[in-house]
Amino acid sequence: MSEIGPLRPGDPPRLGDYELKGRLGEGGQGVVYLGESEDGERAAIKLLHVRFTGEARSRSRFARELAAARRVEAFCTARVLAADLDGETPYIASELIDGPSLRRVVERDGPLTGEALDKLAIGTATALAAIHRAGIAHRDFKPDNVLLAADGPRVVDFGIAKIIDESGTITTRAVGTPAYMAPEQIAGEDVGCPADVFAWGSTMVFTATGKAPFGMDTIVATLNRVVNHEPDLSALPEDMRPVVAACLNKDQARRPSADEVLRRLLGHPPEEDEVSDEVLAEGVQAATADLTRPDGPAPAARRRWPVVVSGAAAVGLAAAFALVQLGPTFGDGVTPAPTRTPSAPASPTPVVSTGSDLLDKIRKTGRLRIGYRKGLPGIALGEPPEGFEIDVAERIAKELGVPGGGLKFVPVGHTERESALERNKVDLIIATFSVNRASAARVSFAGPYYLAHRDILVRAGAGISEPEDLRGRKVCIPFGSPAAAALRDRDIDFDAVALDAAGNSFDSSQCAAKVADGSADAMLGDDLLIAGFGARNRDLKIVGAKLTDERYGVALRQGDAVACRKINEIIAAMYRDKTIRQWLARHFGAVDFRYETKTPRQERCR
Repeated sequence: MSEIGPLRPGDPPRLGDYELKGRLGEGGQGVVYLGESEDGERAAIKLLHVRFTGEARSRSRFARELAAARRVEAFCTARVLAADLDGETPYIASELIDGPSLRRVVERDGPLTGEALDKLAIGTATALAAIHRAGIAHRDFKPDNVLLAADGPRVVDFGIAKIIDESGTITTRAVGTPAYMAPEQIAGEDVGCPADVFAWGSTMVFTATGKAPFGMDTIVATLNRVVNHEPDLSALPEDMRPVVAACLNKDQARRPSADEVLRRLLGHPPEEDEVSDEVLAEGVQAATADLTRPDGPAPAARRRWPVVVSGAAAVGLAAAFALVQLGPTFGDGVTPAPTRTPSAPASPTPVVSTGSDLLDKIRKTGRLRIGYRKGLPGIALGEPPEGFEIDVAERIAKELGVPGGGLKFVPVGHTERESALERNKVDLIIATFSVNRASAARVSFAGPYYLAHRDILVRAGAGISEPEDLRGRKVCIPFGSPAAAALRDRDIDFDAVALDAAGNSFDSSQCAAKVADGSADAMLGDDLLIAGFGARNRDLKIVGAKLTDERYGVALRQGDAVACRKINEIIAAMYRDKTIRQWLARHFGAVDFRYETKTPRQERCR
């Protein structure tokens, strides 16, 4: 990691949830700071320069970089921890990566050989296959942008990366690093994922020989050799030589895809379909090695840099800003703070990733923050909160390995659930959050942990047994609730009961009180929510209309399929052992309410 420079006059003391500890570097587009949250999580935070905050183009570029980071699955990214692109000080906070670049290791210790070279080739090919599957072309893959962190190689600096359009290519001017550019980049032709494959081949030549395949002298001479000369691959291992040669084909249409490269390295037969999760996982397994570093100089044949790939690809996307830890140049011209050369390299602590950012964080910190909606009886009420969702959350936390005292509940409002995850305020959300398409564009869902329904809370004996009985009646609906649409879709006219205030957390409580005292005939809402109020007053009941299905999910950051599948397993187990049934009976047994006890159909983890 770069030397940390002091903050300067005019630097903000904090951004979002992060206190700024110093400067990591500065470039033409912004400043990168070292930030630390209250729970000790460190991040590299890029702040867009003030002079660019009013430029639509600069903000748009910032947004594209963030979008690229979030499109790649979590197992092959340096996590985006938080972001604010709309405020006066736009910033992106990403996971801090500490480790030397592949270039630095090769220049210091010499080329990789044998098993170390094989493992690095497989690990980086796995990473590239995962990146391309997400529709991202890196466009500047090179040894400087492969960091050898303690938990594996990570691909950084997506400053000139682009999201591939439907045609699968990007028309671009010549951008990139000359010695690792593909011929089509130099010629100004359509550039897409094949250019990354060419760069991967060039990077493997450097890794195995210590020299770039097309030289590193003048730019003109280098570009000429890329377009017109064939590289010398004689120093490559015999089994790797044909794969790299295919990647360095001048005709991009004749190069293998990253998927095909990975299959060939793993010994799989060619397939037409895209690489599967199983093949990516196999790539991770094949790339794993002991985290030991040679003591002092060693013969080249014995010199090794061990590689452990984090998750199914262990790529550090470091999307917007390459994390400015290492390397002499960066995609947006960031200049790192000066570094000190240690007297002796320290041996990294052995760490094997779970393949999940969330699970890795739990293992590292022993902490988990879960967002919930407070003030809902039977669901989450009191300090500390108690209720059905709290029981579910505590069981999930326990099964995920959170130690006693490591779970923290964080109140989140109905309208801030997605942003709470995006801003890294919480790690999971269980706040009566219905799985829906709009929210799924910003967060991922595990579960659902319960199948709720829009329903009607009434007084017993009120003569209301079906939705049509609400015609002309006084109906209370909490502000912001979409429940009214369920009646309007049935052409049921009703008199809306006014609330004392708009949009506060007591709307549901007000509605339930109005039904209880007779100032409203009914209340609309999700059955689990209104059942909690009904359980406090035996004169109230749930009609059982089941106007809609509301699949309550556990929200998490996008791309963490490993954590999602684990949570789904935990939820399924809670239904199998009847724990869910017991909790529902405990919290809602006092109201006339037929709660769901069948295991709900689970979301597909992506």
